[in-house]
Amino acid sequence: MCAAYLLVHNGSTVSTVDIAVMLTATVLIQAGAALPFTVACGQAGLLAVAEHAGTGSALGMKWVAGLALFEIAVRRWGAPTAVAAIALAAAYLSRFVDPTVPQDVTAGLFNITVMVGVPVLTGGYIRSVRHASAEADRRRALEIDSVKAAERTAIARELHDVVAHHLASITLRVGVARHVLHDADPRVREVMDDVHANAGRALTDLRQLVSALREPESGGHLFVEPEELPAVIEEVVQRSRRAGLTVEATIAPTVTDLDAMRGLTVLRLVQEGLTNAAKHAGPSATVRVIVGGGDDGTTVEITDRRDGGPPLSTVDGPGLGIAGMHERVALVGGSLDAGPTVDGWRLAAIIPGRS
Repeated sequence: MCAAYLLVHNGSTVSTVDIAVMLTATVLIQAGAALPFTVACGQAGLLAVAEHAGTGSALGMKWVAGLALFEIAVRRWGAPTAVAAIALAAAYLSRFVDPTVPQDVTAGLFNITVMVGVPVLTGGYIRSVRHASAEADRRRALEIDSVKAAERTAIARELHDVVAHHLASITLRVGVARHVLHDADPRVREVMDDVHANAGRALTDLRQLVSALREPESGGHLFVEPEELPAVIEEVVQRSRRAGLTVEATIAPTVTDLDAMRGLTVLRLVQEGLTNAAKHAGPSATVRVIVGGGDDGTTVEITDRRDGGPPLSTVDGPGLGIAGMHERVALVGGSLDAGPTVDGWRLAAIIPGRS
């Protein structure tokens, strides 16, 4: 089609060779997606035929053969591209074999450099960009998987701590009952002794697990009593204020109705939202934290309005912590939405009540 356009544009006479070359080139173009190497070499051969025939289709075939070389450079780098480039260069140089054709070596070298070099370099660049993008996506997926796995480990650590807390309470109460109920039926005392012993062994095992899972350098709370949750959230808010953020916090008293795992999820959401604001907001940004409760569960909303100044932290990127929060919220049956707003960032989550 390109060759036909150039022929009409130049007012050249269409010969039988032109028609054959153009039809064959058109057929080859259709197979370009499936057989790029074959098509590139075939188009180079058609260019050689057009050059030797001295027809008007030669100019159009240079474009068609160049596009075929570009396609294989994008899709199949290495030996196939090199062979196709050599074939195209040889097809163009074949015109210099005929001594009756005026020879301009300088112009010929320039033309062959452009005709072969531009498609190869452009195609190689696009291929490298695609490869880099795919590699970045793969690394990002691996990082997200790693964050999710780390978050699950953190949840397991917290869960062990919660269970250990309750087992310690059971052990204590059963121990007290054993000493108080002196006149109890021997069978009852035997059962209580067994419960006390098993609870004690389970508590020892859990404490060992907690010790193994806990990261020595990790601060924060592994277990929070429900009635202590508002005070702990306020402590996190105060810490962010001391770091330079302006934080407005509203915490509903109903958060004390949450169980341990859901309470920890709310706490981690507040921590992640404030950490994200500290990383990316300007020093005079205002962060609003709203922890509310209702029939549908507990809602957590953290928004920040940024002033465009330098961030308090130089950590780049949106933060893989968001991926971890998605994992944590999903595990308790909740939903999380986080993303940029017109003038800042918003994190909103719904934590359902006990089922």
